[in-house]
Amino acid sequence: MAAMGDDQVITHTIGITGATGAVGGRVAARLARRGVAQRLIVRDINRAPELKGASAAMAAYEDTAAFRRAVRGTDTLLLVSATEAADRVDQHIGAVDAAVAAGVSRIVYLSFLAAAPAATFTFARDHFYTEAHIRSTGVAFTFLRPSLYLDLLPYWADENGVVRGPAGQGRVAWVSRDDVADAAVAVLTSAPGTHDGRTYDITGPEAVTLSETVDRLSALTRKPVRYLPETWEEALASRRGSGAPEWAIEGWASSYAAIATGEMNVVSPAVPDLTGHPAQSIEGFLRKNPSALTHVHS
Repeated sequence: MAAMGDDQVITHTIGITGATGAVGGRVAARLARRGVAQRLIVRDINRAPELKGASAAMAAYEDTAAFRRAVRGTDTLLLVSATEAADRVDQHIGAVDAAVAAGVSRIVYLSFLAAAPAATFTFARDHFYTEAHIRSTGVAFTFLRPSLYLDLLPYWADENGVVRGPAGQGRVAWVSRDDVADAAVAVLTSAPGTHDGRTYDITGPEAVTLSETVDRLSALTRKPVRYLPETWEEALASRRGSGAPEWAIEGWASSYAAIATGEMNVVSPAVPDLTGHPAQSIEGFLRKNPSALTHVHS
């Protein structure tokens, strides 16, 4: 893989952001196996994966000049959302505008389920405003809206096996990152126009409560996992000891609250429809990841 110079232009190339991350990295690896030409846009060129048919360029979303140079010559851009931050929407808008200015004709954006201006999950509001801005540019777009990640579910349990939060008896269809990546690859490699203007909810095969979720975690891992419901105020208080800023604490707590409101109670056929295989279940994930709860003391 060669590093990209400022003046290098590669046509018919897919730009991939977040290529050093969990989802973007999976997408990039899958595209490489298919022999698809791609540009990996990363914050640290030294961390860019070595993949056949891939070039790499260094740019942060907030550095619009660098981002514009990095995406120049790409037709389609997979925009993986930035790490949660107080200015995340501004980062996304800058990256989108830079991509459009560079000539990108299609943006596939990794959004979030139930993105809306008044979404209970505060981070989902960022995704709504990013989607709205992408729409306003006039470029072709596809929005992928994953549910909560199955891969992160084990870490909702603390070392004592307690999952705590204000989720009530609401339901969530946990989705694996592998399924999200497979869906993204299907969209990115489809015939031009196939998915333009479409929004896909990317979910697991069934919606379960947190009580049902922890029961399955316990049964499949033989670890003692339980769900402890919290009120909203209890959820905030229990997380403030982390020293994180209030916007982050509210974001973490509101991910549970969005389950309680029913906003996460969505089961979509998008994974099988796009990929041709069923969405991964909790049981399937744990069979592939038997050590997922090693941090929980028996």
